[in-house]
Amino acid sequence: MRRADLAHILRAASQIAGDPDVVVIGSQSILGSYDEDDLPDPVIGSVEADVTFWNDLDDRKSDAVDGAIGEDSGFHQTYGYYAQGVSITTAVLPDGWRERVVVWENRSSVPGRAHCLEAHDLAVAKLVAARMKDYDFVSALIDAGLVSPTTLRERAETLPPPRSRTARVLRWLDGHEHRPHAGR
Repeated sequence: MRRADLAHILRAASQIAGDPDVVVIGSQSILGSYDEDDLPDPVIGSVEADVTFWNDLDDRKSDAVDGAIGEDSGFHQTYGYYAQGVSITTAVLPDGWRERVVVWENRSSVPGRAHCLEAHDLAVAKLVAARMKDYDFVSALIDAGLVSPTTLRERAETLPPPRSRTARVLRWLDGHEHRPHAGR
């Protein structure tokens, strides 16, 4: 996905939900911090943006977005990308993540304004999800020097319980640092 695609999703999602502040919690929130030209291919390969809203406790706004411009919608079929409306609690995130969100907007996203996860918070959430594509995503960010393993460790230590989840993330980081050719 490119920033122009995300801007299109923001514009549509904000109009559908009647809320300009769209929270992007999936992998494409990285576009709030970096231009796609500065990112490795495994990081920008997704065709979906996971979106939610700050004040959507019953997920009505997210559900409306998902129904209108979600997977297999006319929007998806026309443009080749889509928004997945999710709950604000979908991702397991480090303490303080809300204070670190990166606000991104441009003229083509109006009236939408993205509140994107900060890159380290996003990477920790991906490590919690623990799918192969998530590990590849975080590896690519680390190898490109876009996130710091030290900061990832610090953030992982602030994850909500259970502690076993934090331990699993820290074990992965240990393994990544000790793999052959780590950091390239």
